Amino acid sequence: MKFTVPDYIQAIEPYVPGKPLENLEREYGISDSVKLASNENPLGPSPKALAAIRNGLAALHRYPDGAGHLLTRKIAVANGILPANVVIGNGSDDIIALLVRALIRPGDRVIVPRPSFLMYAITASAAGARVDAVPLKDLAMDLDAMAERVTTGTRLVFVCNPNNPTGTVVTQTSFDRFMTRLPEDVVVVVDEAYIEFASNPDCLITGQPSDVNRPLVTLRTFSKVYGLAGLRVGYGIMPASLAELLNRVRPPFNVNSMAQAAAAAALDDQAFLQQTVGLVHRGLRDLYDALERLGLTYFKTEANFFLIDVGQPADVVFENMLRQGVIVRSMRAYGFPTYIRINVGLEPENRRFLRALETVLSQKEA
Repeated sequence: MKFTVPDYIQAIEPYVPGKPLENLEREYGISDSVKLASNENPLGPSPKALAAIRNGLAALHRYPDGAGHLLTRKIAVANGILPANVVIGNGSDDIIALLVRALIRPGDRVIVPRPSFLMYAITASAAGARVDAVPLKDLAMDLDAMAERVTTGTRLVFVCNPNNPTGTVVTQTSFDRFMTRLPEDVVVVVDEAYIEFASNPDCLITGQPSDVNRPLVTLRTFSKVYGLAGLRVGYGIMPASLAELLNRVRPPFNVNSMAQAAAAAALDDQAFLQQTVGLVHRGLRDLYDALERLGLTYFKTEANFFLIDVGQPADVVFENMLRQGVIVRSMRAYGFPTYIRINVGLEPENRRFLRALETVLSQKEA
C-alpha cells in the first residue's frame, strides 16, 4: 500500500517504551524479575485508589464524566486554584498533545531540552513544528541557552523539572529570570511529573495560584508517586483562557471512569504519598552508599530515579543485567553511552539490583 506522508512525520524517531515484564521474562527465559527501568511506584497504587476502582466496577457500562467534574474539583482544591484552570488528560502526554494541537501550526518553533522526555519533541514534530533541542549543561537545564534560542516563531518551550533522565532541578530564581526574557506570546510548559520527590528547598514548583495569570502550563501525573501508571491519568494547570482552548480539542471521554475515580481517591491519600516519598529517599541513600563501596560514579537526583556510569557500554550491561533477572534502562539513546538509569525499588529489589550489578561488572573484569 502507498500512503502520502509528510516528510516531518517520516523523520520522527518513534518513542521506544520499556518492554512489558512478561515479554522480557519469556524472551530471556527468566522468572521473578525485578523491574527498575520505568520509574514506577514500587508500592503499587494507593489503597484508597484501589477501593475506588472496586466500587466503580458495576458502572463500567456507563460513559465517563466527559468533563471530569469530581477529579477536576479535587485537583483545583489541592492546588488552591479554580476548576477552570485545570485540564485532565490520558496521562500528562495527552496534555502535551492538546497543547500542540491547539497552539502549533507547521513551521512554528518549539524549544525542548536535550536529553529529556522524548514526547516533547515527538509530539511537536508530528504537528510539523521545527524543534530546537537545547543541550543540558552539567546534566541540568540550561535556561539561559534556551532563552537565547527563542525567535519570533517560537510558540512553546518545554522545561522538565526534575528532568528525566538526569534528575536535576531548576531553581525558582533561575526560572523567574528566564521568564522575564521571553515574549508574552510564548507558552512555557513545566513538566513536574516527579516534583513530589524533590527535596531541594530551592527547587522550582509551579502550578501556584499566581501562575495561572502567566503564559505558563504545569504538567502533573498520577503515574509516579500515586502509583497509577497503568490507568494513564494526568492534568495540566494553566490560565483559564488556555484551558478553554484545550477543552475545545480535547476528546470528550479522554480519561476513563476508573482513572478518574482512582485519581480522585489518591489525592485524598496523603499518607500513601508520604510513605512512597519516604521509601524513595531511604532507598536513594542506601543505593548511593552501596555504589560508593563499588567505586562507581552516580549522579544524585531529585526524582525517584538516577543515573549510574558503569564505565562500559550501557547496552551490554543492560543485556547482562536482564540475564540476572534485573531490568534497568540503558541511556545510550539519550547520549550517555556508558550510563544506565534505575528507579528506586523495594529494599529487597534494590539489594538484588546491587548483587546483579556487581556480578555483571566483575564478569568484565575477569
